[in-house]
Amino acid sequence: MRSSNPVFSRRGFSRDNGYAGFNTAPQAGYAQGNPYAQNPYANNPYAQQDVQQGAPPQAPATTGRMTMDDVVLRSAMTLGTVAVGAALAWALLPVSTTSYGLAVGSAIVAMVLALIQSFKRTPVPALILGYAAFEGVFLGVISEMYNSRWSGAPFQAVLGTMAVTGATLLVYKAGWIRVTARYARIGMSIAIAFVVVMAVNLLLVAFGVADDGGLRSFGPLGAIVGIIAILLGAFFLTLDFKQIEDGIAYGAPKNEAWLAAFGLTLTLVWIYVEMLRLVAIFSRD
Repeated sequence: MRSSNPVFSRRGFSRDNGYAGFNTAPQAGYAQGNPYAQNPYANNPYAQQDVQQGAPPQAPATTGRMTMDDVVLRSAMTLGTVAVGAALAWALLPVSTTSYGLAVGSAIVAMVLALIQSFKRTPVPALILGYAAFEGVFLGVISEMYNSRWSGAPFQAVLGTMAVTGATLLVYKAGWIRVTARYARIGMSIAIAFVVVMAVNLLLVAFGVADDGGLRSFGPLGAIVGIIAILLGAFFLTLDFKQIEDGIAYGAPKNEAWLAAFGLTLTLVWIYVEMLRLVAIFSRD
């Protein structure tokens, strides 16, 4: 199952060397819609390639495999870098035309670094942390801008992002959402349609056809679009959780935890920005 996250959409975790998984077979409830259910190793990017077909995953014979602790640690480092960059930008860059220009420049640099990492075969921590730092500067400036108009909006957006993430993780772990191929196809179709509509809306606004931001206005229509965007962010999270879970279960290399952290950071930034807009909309008179 490939994630819709830009980092995970191009490929799974590294396939080099072949991996052994944990010493437990896939759960029975996971069989329906799972391409690995009948044979855990058939077309599985994480499975050990030279193992006998049909044999249950074996415990890793060597160390250096990715664990949940590795993912949590790298995610904390990446998100911590975003937070530090945002705090410094907030403290050192007052709301002004100059700071807006720096925010746009930082966003462009962050996007370039993210694209470079996305097309590399292995994660590069320097690129990932560089992306996080520049993304943090961008978020710090726009958060301060929103806070100057709607006091407390960034804090509420952070709480909202945490609530969406926690709720998504809860329903995923409880099995209320089953990430199957059909689930991913439907979700991705909606996500692609959303991106296309937003791109068209941006063009209409740029050429003056749509006023006040069009679908991205600060009115009721903008609120509906924002809610849809946040729900898509939650959908991306479920695919990311599944990708990470599979990587751990089938013994992805330890350094792939950086890739997991990068993907989660991209998704959380998406949710935070949309939540910030939504809080601002509901804070308007």
